[in-house]
Amino acid sequence: MDGNGRWAKRRWLPRAAGHRAGVSVLTPLLETAGRAGVKTLTLYAFSTENWARPEREVKTLMKLFLDTAREKVPELNERGARLRFLGRRQHLPASVLEALEEAEDLTSGNDTLDVYIALDYGGRAEIVDATRRIIADGLSPEDIDEVTFARYLYAPDVPEVDLVIRTSGELRVSNFLLWQIAYAEFYVTETLWPDFSPEEFLRALESFGSRSRRRGGV
Repeated sequence: MDGNGRWAKRRWLPRAAGHRAGVSVLTPLLETAGRAGVKTLTLYAFSTENWARPEREVKTLMKLFLDTAREKVPELNERGARLRFLGRRQHLPASVLEALEEAEDLTSGNDTLDVYIALDYGGRAEIVDATRRIIADGLSPEDIDEVTFARYLYAPDVPEVDLVIRTSGELRVSNFLLWQIAYAEFYVTETLWPDFSPEEFLRALESFGSRSRRRGGV
């Protein structure tokens, strides 16, 4: 979800306005995903590196996460979405963590669309944390394969990623789901996240559907 800050800057608005505009994309995007038959959607909301941003911006983002959870979760629950959160939860403010856990509990029985929110998430951090848990459980090297390792990730049931959509023209992975995107396809658009429309989301799906995925084969 890249481009909130640039969207605001182009309009001579504070960065917070861009982040708020980015939230408005969520409802139509999730509605479109559900109608298109998408079963799992992961949104990268806040990375482990984002703590290095100015303190004021971080506080604004945490408040926005809290407000969004309170405002959007009941609606998403009615639409049958199941919410899950990926990341180092121990670093989040208590109020945000409580709201996230309540959202997970409320939507746990839904099965229309699985929505994973990556919050205080980093792909490297996830792999490091998984390795620490494996060591803590005393597994021997002979017992560890890809299936076993995947069980120690933040959410073992996150499926392998098919498509990564990068807004604002970004041409990098940005430490996102490093384990899960091994064979993912990429769709890159210059559109900034607050301007990312359902129509463009469908174009991304169409592009993905036209590709031949060899997964290392011929």
